[in-house]
Amino acid sequence: MLTWKDVIGFAVNGNPGPDNRVNKSEAEWKEILSPEQYKITRKKGTEAPGTGALCNAFESGKYKCVCCHTPLFDSTIKFSSGTGWPSFTQPISENAVKYEKDDSFGMVRVEIMCNTCDAHLGHVFPDGPEPSGLRYCVNSESLILKKSNKNDN
Repeated sequence: MLTWKDVIGFAVNGNPGPDNRVNKSEAEWKEILSPEQYKITRKKGTEAPGTGALCNAFESGKYKCVCCHTPLFDSTIKFSSGTGWPSFTQPISENAVKYEKDDSFGMVRVEIMCNTCDAHLGHVFPDGPEPSGLRYCVNSESLILKKSNKNDN
């Protein structure tokens, strides 16, 4: 289980390598993403709180990167944070998410990105529920929910 100390360590000292990499040109990203998805994932935008389609989705399944379809979060670690963005306590694997220091807007935060394609997802904070104490605050537009089928193993 990742902790805030792990997150800071990755942001400062480097991230674990991804299982694979997806690289596309800006033109290719624009072709496959909606304008809003492109603005958020490729230009580090943020959707308005409470507007994302996945804020109140709690169906069983995997949350994947909208850009490269890499699994990032599982529905079992999603929680209602009251912030207006989907929130998770852990990524699906230690190397699914990439961490970078973000000192924009006069504050210091830790940005989270897809480790496979560098899509901006949101930020992680040390104010989540136990046992990790982490809150991965993610833009709905950066995710797709692959719902579990009751016949899935």
